[in-house]
Amino acid sequence: MAFRPHPNGGGMVEDTAFVAETAYVGQHAVVRDGARVLENARIDGTAQVYGYARVTGDAHVSGNANVHGNAYICGNAKIYEQAKVFGSVRIYGSAMVFGYAHVSGNAWVYGNARVYGWAWVSESSLISGNAVLYDAARLYW
Repeated sequence: MAFRPHPNGGGMVEDTAFVAETAYVGQHAVVRDGARVLENARIDGTAQVYGYARVTGDAHVSGNANVHGNAYICGNAKIYEQAKVFGSVRIYGSAMVFGYAHVSGNAWVYGNARVYGWAWVSESSLISGNAVLYDAARLYW
């Protein structure tokens, strides 16, 4: 495993990962494995993107968030604080996942939906529109 600093932000990118020149990887962020960060996406803070995850569009992963597996984050979606997003999830539109929330499995979070606190969305659940899931709520479908 060899890492190199990304020219736009100085964060570490493993040789097996791909980060577009137009994307931003902050100084303490890491992109590794077969992950892809494209277009104007931002990885910031101590966030990590790995596995075969893709972050694209104007999506933003920050704080101490982790995005991995086959997760696909796009549009203006934001994953931040201590959030964990993994599996084959799709998060897009202006959706936000933050706090200590987890989104996993084949779940989709999109539109203006918010998942935060200790909430957990998994399996094939869909959260859309202006829906909000928070505190210790669990959604399994």
